[in-house]
Amino acid sequence: MSAKAFKFGSIALALAIAPLMGTAQAQTTAKTENFSVIIGGTKVGHLDVVRTGDTVKIDYDYKNNGRGPTMKEELKLDANGMPVAWKITGNSTFGNAINESFVMQRGTARWTDSTGSGTARPKGPAIYVAQEGSPWSAGLYARALLADDDRSLPALPGGALTLAELEKVQVSGTAGAMTVTAYALSGNDLDPGYFLLDDSGALFAAISPRAVFVRNGFEGEDVRLRDLAVKYSTERFVTMQAKAAQNYKAPVRITNVRLFDPVAMALTEPKTVVVSGRHISAVLPVNSPATAGEVVIDGNGGTLVPGLYEMHGHIGQEDAMLNILAGITTVRDMGNEIDVLDGLINRIESGVLAGPRIVKSGFIEGKSPFSSNNGKLVTSEREAIDAARFYAARDFQAIKIYNSMNPEWIPALVKEAKALGLHVMGHVPAFTNADAMIAAGYDEMTHINQVMLGWVLEPGEDTRTLLRLTALKRLPGLDLDSGRVNTTIRAMVDNKVTIDPTFAIHESLLLARNGTVNPGMVDYVDHMPTGVQRSAKQAWSNVGNPADDKAYRGAFDQVAATIRKMHEAGIFLIPGTDMGGSFTYHRELELYQKAGMTPAQILRRATYDMAQYLKQDQSLGSIEKGKYADFFLIQGDPTKDLKAIKAIRMVAKDGVFYYPSEVYPEFGIKPFATKPKVKMPKEG
Repeated sequence: MSAKAFKFGSIALALAIAPLMGTAQAQTTAKTENFSVIIGGTKVGHLDVVRTGDTVKIDYDYKNNGRGPTMKEELKLDANGMPVAWKITGNSTFGNAINESFVMQRGTARWTDSTGSGTARPKGPAIYVAQEGSPWSAGLYARALLADDDRSLPALPGGALTLAELEKVQVSGTAGAMTVTAYALSGNDLDPGYFLLDDSGALFAAISPRAVFVRNGFEGEDVRLRDLAVKYSTERFVTMQAKAAQNYKAPVRITNVRLFDPVAMALTEPKTVVVSGRHISAVLPVNSPATAGEVVIDGNGGTLVPGLYEMHGHIGQEDAMLNILAGITTVRDMGNEIDVLDGLINRIESGVLAGPRIVKSGFIEGKSPFSSNNGKLVTSEREAIDAARFYAARDFQAIKIYNSMNPEWIPALVKEAKALGLHVMGHVPAFTNADAMIAAGYDEMTHINQVMLGWVLEPGEDTRTLLRLTALKRLPGLDLDSGRVNTTIRAMVDNKVTIDPTFAIHESLLLARNGTVNPGMVDYVDHMPTGVQRSAKQAWSNVGNPADDKAYRGAFDQVAATIRKMHEAGIFLIPGTDMGGSFTYHRELELYQKAGMTPAQILRRATYDMAQYLKQDQSLGSIEKGKYADFFLIQGDPTKDLKAIKAIRMVAKDGVFYYPSEVYPEFGIKPFATKPKVKMPKEG
C-alpha cells in the first residue's frame, strides 16, 4: 500500500507572458499530443491532449498496483496561449474526488481546490500552481519562466517557482531523432520536478527515477530517461551532502547530555559521549576532561536518542537525507528496483550521499492486470521459487509477497524462502485471507488492513483493486470480540507472527479530509513548502457524504482498537510508514500510544527492539561503547513527551554529523530547532 504516486505538479499561468503553440486565433484545426505513462518499465496509462482553437482538452489515466488517477482537464487559452480558465475533474490515486478550477479575469485570479477557494490580484507576472493536474502543463509554466530574466516568478497561492536548465539530450523514436532540453523546476515541493522540452518548447517528457511520462513513439527511451532523473537527483544530493555532512576527522565529544537507555526505558544521568571514526569510543561521566584536538559539541542538557528504524520503506534518493535529518538511521526497504536500490546503497556507503543503512527485502508479485510493477513479477510457482533464490543470492534478508500472487503458490514459496534463511512477510494475496497465510508460514503480516479485510470481505471479492481500501468502511460493524477475529489473533500469537501495521498511512487514508489539515501533519505542516501544505488539506479516499465520513472515522477507531488488541495479546508490533518515513515516522510512533504503549516503550521498539529483530543489536540500537555512532540530539525528554523527537538539533550516522537547521532550507522547510554550539579544536 505505498502512498507514493506518479504526480508531477501542474501549473497554470496567471498572466500571459509567452506563446504556447502560436496564437489561439491562428489555430482552427485540432492538434493532438499523446503520451505514455511508464512505471517500472511497464506502460500503465496514457495522457491524450486535443487542442482546437483556444480550447485544450486532456484525458489522463494510469493504473499501477490496482490504482491511479483518472482525470479530465479543460483549458481556455488567451491569445498568447496562456490559461484564462482551467477545470480539472476526476479521481485521485486513492479515489478522492477532484473538482478544481482556476480563472483569470481582469487581473484577478480565482481558484478552488481541495483546500477551499482563494483569490489574488498579482501586481506582476505570477504562476498559479494547480493542486491536481497532468504533467502536460509543465510546458506551460516552463515557457513562462524561460521568458523571465532570472527564471523565477511568484507563485499562487504562495511561494515562488524557479527553473534551471540542465542539459541538451539526444533522443530517438519512431518519429526519428531529436534534441530535447532537460529542466528542473523548484519551489512548490520538497524536491524539484524534472522534465524535457523539444526545440519548439512543447513537452517531451516528465521524468522520475521510477516513472516516466513520455511522448508516444519514444517509449524505448524509458530506461535512459529514468537514469537521467537519477543523475539529476544525485547531482543535487551530492552537492547537499558536501555542504551538510560534517566528517570531523577528529574525536567528537558531546557533553552534558542524558542518554535514552532503551533497555531500562529511561534517561541516564548526564553523560559525555565520545565518537571516534564510525564508532562510539566512550560513554563517560559528564565532567570528564577533553583531550587535545577534539571537536566539542555542547548538548546543553538535552537528550541523545539511538537512531530510529523505519521498517516499511520503498526508499529513493529523495527520501534518504530527509530520513537522516529525522533521526532515522536504518530503513528496511520493502521492495524496489534492484539496480536503483543497489546504486543508492553504494552511494550512501561511499559517503557520496546522506542516507540510512538499508536492509533489503525482495518484492515478489504475481503477473496480472493489477500488478505492482516493482521487483520480480512471476507467472508460476516455479518462477516464484526462483525469485526467492535470486534474492537470497544477492544479500536480501527477506521476501515480501504481494497482492496478485496465486495463493496456491505460497506454501512452496515460503518453504523455499525459509530454507534459504529469508524472513517471509507480505500482503494477503487476493482471494484468500490472513489465516491461510499464517498457516502457510508467514513470519510477519504487512499492513493492518490486510489482516482485517479477512474479517469483512465476501468470497470472491478482489483486493487487487481499491476495494482493499474502500472495504474498510465495513469495519464499524465488526465485532472485535467475534470468533473470526479471535481465531486470527490466536493464530498469530501461537505462530509468533509479527505485524507491521503502518498505523499512520491508515490514519491518512481514513481521516484526511478536504479543507482540513491531515491530523498526522498538524505538528509540522506550517514548516513545509506551499505544495506540501496544500496536500495536507486533501482527502485520500472519496468521502462523498456524511455516511462515508462516519464510516471511515469509525473504521479508524476499529483499526486502532485492533492494533491495541494485538499488542495486548502479545503480538509484536513493528513501526513503519510506507509513506517515506521522515516526519510521518514520528507520527507513526506517536500513534502507538493508542495501542497502549508508553513513550519509553515506543522508543525502545523503534530502536533496540528493531535492532534485535534484524539481528543488528551487537552494533546498533543503543548508545554504548563500541557501537556505531548512530544517534540524534533533542532538547526535551521523549520518555515524557514523544513529540520531543520532532525537534532534532543534531544527527550522527556512522560518525558523520548533520545539523537539520542547516539543511532543511534546501528543501524549502523552515527548521524546527537550532544547531548546538560546536567548538572546533583551533578554538580551544
